Amino acid sequence: MVNVQNRWCLITGAARGIGYLTAKMMAEKGANLILHARKLSHMEKVYSEVTQMGVKAFCVEAELSDLDQVKAMLEKIDELGVEVDIVLNNAGMQIAYRTEYLTTPVSDYTLSFNINTIAPAMIMYHFLPKMIKKGFGRIVNTTSGIRLDPHQAGYSASKAALDKITIDLGHTVQGTDVMINLTDPGWCRTDLGGPNAPNAPESAIPGIAVGAFVDDKKSGRYLNAPHFTGMTLEDAVKKAESEFESPY
Repeated sequence: MVNVQNRWCLITGAARGIGYLTAKMMAEKGANLILHARKLSHMEKVYSEVTQMGVKAFCVEAELSDLDQVKAMLEKIDELGVEVDIVLNNAGMQIAYRTEYLTTPVSDYTLSFNINTIAPAMIMYHFLPKMIKKGFGRIVNTTSGIRLDPHQAGYSASKAALDKITIDLGHTVQGTDVMINLTDPGWCRTDLGGPNAPNAPESAIPGIAVGAFVDDKKSGRYLNAPHFTGMTLEDAVKKAESEFESPY
């Protein structure tokens, strides 16, 4: 299992919900954090809590639907002078639920793809060459298990595209200590999942971040968090490495 102590981890969408819980989990394991949210003011609570746990942290802001802001955020991270070892692309948005789905507006697709596909792809493309150069890195992209639901077509399609990018990029680093995998928190009671979701956000821990800790040089896997609910991180890593195969 990877020891993340003193490694730098970027978490998008870290101010609330599963991103917030993931930030605290990574801090408990000793990782230093770069915390992203739409506004710096949204991160006062999580920043205070993780730094009180003894790790270093920086906060960066960007509206992920604005790709210029994403670019500016990446430049800001470079200016921090730290090496990003782990990227947890957690942030995402479900734009709308369209009862009359045959009138789905184009904006559902453009917004969904910017936030859920293009922004995380930009982040991957930015840090992956650096990870390859130094011979270590972990990227975990949060996807969705949504299927056969045209009411949320923009969201569903954008996550399917993220899956494709992740699997294709993962093939390029398969067998190395740079690993790119997918995770899925399941349907949780978050701002995205809504109050009627069957699962508590805490059920996604530790599975949502198990891809940061696996150490078997396999990429492209779908390490969906509900398979690891209630497990210790150590047991979750063993399960991920023994039961979840690469698609290559």
